[in-house]
This record gives sequence, C-alpha cells and structure tokens, in this order.
Amino acid sequence: MQIPQTEQPAVNLMPNLYANDFYTWTQEQANLLRYHQWSQLDLPNLIEEIESLGRKERQELRNPLSILIGHLLKW
Repeated sequence: MQIPQTEQPAVNLMPNLYANDFYTWTQEQANLLRYHQWSQLDLPNLIEEIESLGRKERQELRNPLSILIGHLLKW
C-alpha cells in the first residue's frame, strides 16, 4: 500500500510533536495503533512511555502498601 505524500511529513515531525505537544502526540499514536499503521509509529518514544507508565503504576501500588504494612506493624 502506497502512503500518500501528505502523510509523509507527519512521520518526520513525530519526535518534535512528542517534545512540543505531548497530548497531541499521544492522540496521534493512539490513532496510528487503532488503524494498524505500524510503520508510522514513533516507536522509541512509545516504548519509553509504556515502560514509564509501568514503573509509575508499580510505584503507585508500592507506596500505599508500604504505609499499610507500617501501620500494621505499629498496631
């Protein structure tokens, strides 16, 4: 399948979009995933964000559990 010329610059601007407008970048990545346009994804930044999200979720779970264990030990 041939990619139209109008879509080509968006691929080149993707890293700049990531740095300048994170929300728009996330929406663009979601649309590219939704429509299976794998070759246009900003893979390095997408991988970094998924890993970061996993670390954040783990830390958000770890903090309350640490507080709970501390309270139980004091009790």
